[in-house]
Amino acid sequence: MNASYHFDEVGRLPLPGDNVAIATCQLDAGTIITYQGQTLTLDYTVMEGHRFAVKAIASGEALLSWELPFGVALQSIQPGDYVINKAVLEELSVRSLKFALPATPNFADQVLPYVLDEAKFQPAPNMPAYTETRTFLGYRRSQARGVGTRNTIVLLGTTSRTGSYVKQLAASLQGELKNYHHVEAIVPVAHTEGGTEQPNNLELLLRTLAGFIVNPNVGAVLIVDYGIESVTNQMVEAYLREHNYPLDEVVHRFLSIKGGFQDNLTIGEAIVRDWLPTVNAMERTPESISNLKIGLQCGGSDAFSGISANPLLGWIAQELIRYGGAASLAETDELIGAEPYVLQKVRDVETARKFLTFVEEFRERTAWHGANAEGNPSGGNKYRGLYNIYLKSIGAARKKDPATRLDYAIEYGGLMKEPGYYFMDSPGNDLESIAGQVASGCNLIFFTTGNGSVTNFPFVPTVKMVTTTRRFQLLANDMDINAGQYLEGISMDELGKHAFEHSIQIASGQRSVGEKAGHSQVQIWRNWRQTDASQLDTLLNVSLPTGGPIAIRADTDAVADPIRFTFTRHQDRRASDHIGLILPTSLCAGQVANMIALRLNKQGLGQPGQLSRFVALAHTEGCGTSGGQPEQLYSRTMIGYVTHPLVKHCLMLEHGCEKTHNDFMRHEMEEMGVDPSRLGFASIQLDGGINKVTQKVEAWFNDQLSATGPITKETAGLEALRVGILSDGSVTDAAGEQLAMLTKMIVSAGGMVVVPENSGLLSTPVYSEKLLTTSNVKPSLAYGEHARHMGFHIMETPTEHWVETVTGLAATGVELIIALVHRRPMQTHPFVPMMQMASDPFMQQTYTNDLDLLLKGNPADWTDKILERCKQIIEHSYTPRLYQQGNVDFQLTRGFLGVSL
Repeated sequence: MNASYHFDEVGRLPLPGDNVAIATCQLDAGTIITYQGQTLTLDYTVMEGHRFAVKAIASGEALLSWELPFGVALQSIQPGDYVINKAVLEELSVRSLKFALPATPNFADQVLPYVLDEAKFQPAPNMPAYTETRTFLGYRRSQARGVGTRNTIVLLGTTSRTGSYVKQLAASLQGELKNYHHVEAIVPVAHTEGGTEQPNNLELLLRTLAGFIVNPNVGAVLIVDYGIESVTNQMVEAYLREHNYPLDEVVHRFLSIKGGFQDNLTIGEAIVRDWLPTVNAMERTPESISNLKIGLQCGGSDAFSGISANPLLGWIAQELIRYGGAASLAETDELIGAEPYVLQKVRDVETARKFLTFVEEFRERTAWHGANAEGNPSGGNKYRGLYNIYLKSIGAARKKDPATRLDYAIEYGGLMKEPGYYFMDSPGNDLESIAGQVASGCNLIFFTTGNGSVTNFPFVPTVKMVTTTRRFQLLANDMDINAGQYLEGISMDELGKHAFEHSIQIASGQRSVGEKAGHSQVQIWRNWRQTDASQLDTLLNVSLPTGGPIAIRADTDAVADPIRFTFTRHQDRRASDHIGLILPTSLCAGQVANMIALRLNKQGLGQPGQLSRFVALAHTEGCGTSGGQPEQLYSRTMIGYVTHPLVKHCLMLEHGCEKTHNDFMRHEMEEMGVDPSRLGFASIQLDGGINKVTQKVEAWFNDQLSATGPITKETAGLEALRVGILSDGSVTDAAGEQLAMLTKMIVSAGGMVVVPENSGLLSTPVYSEKLLTTSNVKPSLAYGEHARHMGFHIMETPTEHWVETVTGLAATGVELIIALVHRRPMQTHPFVPMMQMASDPFMQQTYTNDLDLLLKGNPADWTDKILERCKQIIEHSYTPRLYQQGNVDFQLTRGFLGVSL
């Protein structure tokens, strides 16, 4: 017998004029619903958060939620019909569902473009301000900097190249905090930007770094560079002073790393230790809440975000502004379709124009990359009922209460100098958007979520609000406030007052759940490669390499060396190492993956004997980015790591709401002929949060290890080697000749050598002439493609970034990377060992303690020396020096067409 309900038990209508309703729980096909005196029968199973018609909708008629259009009917839709578009049908097709879906969509995404009628524009009056004030306990900085909610020492990498330095420095200083109770944290701020020549986001990046430095939550800041990047400390300081940032009112120092990595860690430690008493002397004092500047964010949104959590943020923002504070709305592309709502009350026509200009510029920039600004909703958004950008935007815009006036529209990271309600230009990518709000001066972040995003920022506390009680109960240890109470009858005023009071306590020092978990991440708006559409057709039609090896000269000087290597064998797998890999499917799962790997390594799980260690490959992709070609590049590289010979057991960890979730990755593996059944899969959101997913991951690895058979030793020659070779610049003839000899020895013996397309090695005539049969050689492997054939390969590298190059190179399946460095030693890979060597006398003298091999003396002896060091690394009698010191990084490229959404 079919279930029968009153509408209020199972549905929600955002506004009375809507013609479709939201299911508050999953409703089976055939369910009978009584609505306004009529009886509806559902034609298909409607998932929680998805929509069904409550009125007849004619073909061509608009579908309405919040009384705003989000699509147009493709056919006549009757009350009770499940409404669904093509994008959601495609998303659900890769999910493991146990019920039938409609064969075809019944509505299409369509909204008429918004046009500002300036002739009829009327400036909106401001809302009445409160005459009294309230206080919180904050850190009073200077007049220009304001009041902090935290007192943090920040270690800031100017570019991605010093990211591993600040992370390692922060780790070495954590023990100091127990002696300084008013220093709330020592945190690294590492990011992906500034590591390439002439980045297109240079102005944006300088503005963001400047804003980070003077944010009132910063007690002191160490800014670190090498002095040779495209963005340097000197440039950052010049920007701060030219634009009148209050730099001299912050305890700070600019440090340029010269010489060895460990020596500079010692220097950094001494600087921070000298600061600790000064920063510790800063104390909280009662301050007006007019000093609060809050960032309003949503991530992992669902159909209820616009009903409960986002209106709750709108209530809080309005309340704070009436006390003289400021609030920042962001995520430009997540307001497309909601322009009529956002601009219904605006301070002046210039602000309205500026907002619309940001939207148009966003559309244009994404179009240069073959993407659509309206393609923002992730797989998790669609799964939870946000069918398209219009529905997502209409709900996201509810972070501005209808009574609140839009006062200012500012650039990404632009300073919030006055009280009021701001819009800040940014992508919908949550972490990239939050970084801009922090740079604007926000000292508290409010983050609403439907799926249960666990995002936090290192030195600004994040208050997380979940949209439904069911999801709050599932993730109670990771969420601060249950906005789902509104759906159960608590008034918005009552809920708002409770959330406001709780937020003041957090601003006064009570730790948020994210701070208690020790979880945080940073990502600045990533560089975009195209500045117009002139190359688009060419880039969209690039064909992938064939994957077959490249022919090399069969010279008699490539005599096989008698050197032998000891490997281990387990069943049909021979490798030089055995790691347990936790592979996050998106940026928001990355830090949790790191935390789990650290925990398992501390436990010594599987060690020694079965695994050498656990590794997590945290990265910044998989969510809030364009699809198509960049997404294919991403999934190809990820699967390269799944199939890597050094990986014995692999588990994929999803956040739960990203584009590239576990089901997406399963589908991609099946398309590429990789069996996903041998992998583990876990979900931070669906498995119940950080603690519960940690337990699940630990249990899975325990199960795998208990079923592991014996591991034996075996010896092999050069035919067993899989080696990557790269250089960071020019290569001398002597070094090029010896590396050509090494390449021929390995390949002639049946082994594999992969060289990145952007390596200076390939532009060294002696290397190419001695090795290749022709000068017109094209790459044989795509970036990050698993090499299925031994031999010589060149890998495409749509990047000039060292770490991005190494990330793709390691994914091809090489077990050892030989790096000839010319400028300075570089960051190493998290689990593929990298041997760094130099032939330049200055390099050898300056970086003696960072290099693994000094190429000097008779060049004819260098090949033997390289092979001997390779043997020591493969057999684990020698560990590369910079890996030991923690100079490790991992970063995926977005290629030429990737762009933030």
